[in-house]
Amino acid sequence: MRRNKEEIRDWLIAYIADLLGISKVDVDPTLEFERFGLDSAAATSMTGDLEDWLGYAADPTLPYDFPTINTLAGELALRE
Repeated sequence: MRRNKEEIRDWLIAYIADLLGISKVDVDPTLEFERFGLDSAAATSMTGDLEDWLGYAADPTLPYDFPTINTLAGELALRE
């Protein structure tokens, strides 16, 4: 199933909110993942869950190459 940037962005916001136990409105998609406390293990786990949701393989380095929710969502939408 093809996902657009907004769907991917919403998924990432919900994922971070759930991980941190905060409201989705408190997740700023312009902040870098490290500002949310995502270490390499958490980033790898997020990428794995994202792969499952997207239905295709995603490189575990993507959160480092595209370090914000907005930039990662934009890149993944281009790959769809």
